[in-house]
Amino acid sequence: MADQKVILAEPLLPGKEADFADDDDDVEAQLTSYHTGASFSRTCLNLTNAVSGIGVLSMPYAVSQGGWLSLLLFVLVGAVCYYTGTLIERCMRADGSIASYPDIGQFAFGAAGRRTVAFFMYVELYLVAISFLVLEGDNLDKLFPGATMEILGYQLPGKQLFIVLAAAVILPTTWLKNLGMLAYVSAAGLIASVALTASLIWAGVAETGFHRNSNTLNLAGIPTSLGLYFVCFTGHAVFPTIYSSMKNSKHFSKVLLISSVLCSLNYGLTAVLGYLIYGDDVQSQVTLNLPSGKLYTKIAIVMTLVNPMAKYALLVAPITAAVEERLSLTRGSVPVRVAISTAILASTVVVASTVPFFGYLMSFIGSFLSVMATVLFPCLCYLKIYKADGIRHTEMVAIAGILLLGVFVAVTGTYTSLLQIIATF
Repeated sequence: MADQKVILAEPLLPGKEADFADDDDDVEAQLTSYHTGASFSRTCLNLTNAVSGIGVLSMPYAVSQGGWLSLLLFVLVGAVCYYTGTLIERCMRADGSIASYPDIGQFAFGAAGRRTVAFFMYVELYLVAISFLVLEGDNLDKLFPGATMEILGYQLPGKQLFIVLAAAVILPTTWLKNLGMLAYVSAAGLIASVALTASLIWAGVAETGFHRNSNTLNLAGIPTSLGLYFVCFTGHAVFPTIYSSMKNSKHFSKVLLISSVLCSLNYGLTAVLGYLIYGDDVQSQVTLNLPSGKLYTKIAIVMTLVNPMAKYALLVAPITAAVEERLSLTRGSVPVRVAISTAILASTVVVASTVPFFGYLMSFIGSFLSVMATVLFPCLCYLKIYKADGIRHTEMVAIAGILLLGVFVAVTGTYTSLLQIIATF
């Protein structure tokens, strides 16, 4: 169990001050280094990086699917995800030994809870890693249209070629034992989000203009919209790690509120601008609507590509460690880490090269996996841990409503996105 705890507690987003011990098995040393580190402002940056991601690219598409009134659901989803984030904080306070999301599952429901939480966490991370490569391929193909190359007698067209090239750039970062340095690079994701919003404003003012769209509400598209909205606020799996990294963890709820508000404003502005400019013609990644050859298009695409490249290694590190444990391999061995991480990257390249439906994939991730980690698990674990102490009636009603929303999104959103994915073949 000790070795397993090391794996599941491996940090996804190290703080600036985190200085991990060379011995991967020395969990105590890692946790001690956390508690001497992250300040309030640094934690705000880390948490905003964790929440802010590639979901912003699909926000205009989400509005086009559900209509303008679906933005009310976006506000609701943001509030729900903030609240469930505070539930994770309370679960962390229940016992000093809790250091990761699977730890919460184990404290609440035993070994079965740990395995269930870990399974959904790893599958979500794997699919998000695939979506990163899809994003890289689509946008590089937009930046360099018509590119092609023959490799080993096989002709690689633009998207597949750029997925392979992006994977080649990412590969060395997956071999690193200490991923702390990647936290600096991943901070560029905040700049990328601002650059994307600025590029949309530039496109609207200088080129396309802003248009009135009459799509007020589309009930058939609501499940897709909800799934994409939940993608925007995923990150709960790393909340325990960030919570443990704070100098004063009592301020976590304030940090979470600040990060949620900042991300919501950026997401909302991007959604409104993108849909006003491109209407129902907006693509699953709004960057694909930007006209080729324009300076703002190049800036938006280049900045958008930074975040996935920086965060890919952080996502697959826990998966690599879990495979090592599952196969009873020597942890910390460089050849083992290189072999496993390379195999994982290669598998995501193969899947990403055959996925032509970025928006549908993101909707599936949000509807099924992200809802589990963001809504269902926090509520269920909180109820199990604190029911003996008594939970206020109003809070019980709120949690019951959140669970019903989560189940609705998980069932309808997953069904809709799977139908859309199947229809593309």
